[in-house]
Amino acid sequence: MRKTDKKTDNQIRIVLTEVCDHALGTYPGFQWLTHLVDYSHFPDSLKVVCVFDTNANLSHFYDDAGNPVLEALIVKKLAAVGVRLNRPSAHITYDTEENCERENKGKWAHRLG
Repeated sequence: MRKTDKKTDNQIRIVLTEVCDHALGTYPGFQWLTHLVDYSHFPDSLKVVCVFDTNANLSHFYDDAGNPVLEALIVKKLAAVGVRLNRPSAHITYDTEENCERENKGKWAHRLG
């Protein structure tokens, strides 16, 4: 990773931590988020994964129209550090601890890899 990539990654991490803190206090069942990126294809390769505890809580999040609000916050925070997402729905996904446990025995590295 180049020095500029490390700087960009650190900025992304900082703003996504702010988003995570907001989501933890706003959306029942929200647990954490992470990002994956291949800097040789940045920003097209950027993927943000938002994780809830259960499928039921993720379903309530969708039912309450939380995803457009959370996606808008992610887009806004990333834009503040110069990262533009042209199609947020292609970059932001949702998952659950429940699904990872059932399908990957709780091994997120395998699930996200």
